[in-house]
Amino acid sequence: MLAHQNETMTKYLFFDIDGTLAAGPIGNRVVPEGTRDALLRLRKNGHFTAICTGRSHAMARSYMEEQGFTNMVADGGNSTVIDGNLLGIEPLDRKRCIQVLEECDRLKIPWAVSADDSNTRLSIDGRFADLVEKGYMVTKTVPNLDYHAIPRFYKLYIAVNAEDEKRITTLDLVPHVHFSDTCLFVEPIDKSRGIMRIMEHLGAPIEDVVVFGDGMNDLSMFDPRWLSIAMGNAVQPLKDAADYITANADDDGIRKACEHFGWI
Repeated sequence: MLAHQNETMTKYLFFDIDGTLAAGPIGNRVVPEGTRDALLRLRKNGHFTAICTGRSHAMARSYMEEQGFTNMVADGGNSTVIDGNLLGIEPLDRKRCIQVLEECDRLKIPWAVSADDSNTRLSIDGRFADLVEKGYMVTKTVPNLDYHAIPRFYKLYIAVNAEDEKRITTLDLVPHVHFSDTCLFVEPIDKSRGIMRIMEHLGAPIEDVVVFGDGMNDLSMFDPRWLSIAMGNAVQPLKDAADYITANADDDGIRKACEHFGWI
């Protein structure tokens, strides 16, 4: 347990979404009533609450507002929102993204790109949409799309499974993760960077940060400088890195942890 935790101090709590705030099967996840109650009580007690997600700002904005948040780290740490205001979005390294896309073309592997802050991704033909799972984003086909002319890339999507991705050697140049069997995401995966930006903007001490997570992409925000809490349903590597392990997301894990530490 970290000695600096104290019920009289303002805490800055950052929550992952899927599997942490929201429980249940993919496509039908909901925020448990106990979690909603905990968030209301945290805010009433003067604590700072924020979402911390790998989702793009555009894809997470409505969710943030629906759940009563006004602060958020999105784009895997590359975008930040404070009091409802977007402070900025940092794109991926453009040169490296182009190298990845060029190799995909050579290997005839379908791809799509996010070139702006929206829920639409662009692809050059219908092969990508035919191969990946539906429902995450709108995929727009743009014949003769020239990615060399795109000024900024926020995410790349590659229609490849975990085994075949080994053929793409340029992936070593970029952060990437698999969220499904059919699609690899090239996206920022350092949530702690966004947390640090918010804390610097607020001028608040980083030792008062608290993070909640459950997945491998949350490892980047489990930092020894602050308190890291893993959900009971978290992957084992995250539990190993945690300062505290609470109950499952669907068993009021967030509320129970907040009560344990005296924040509510």
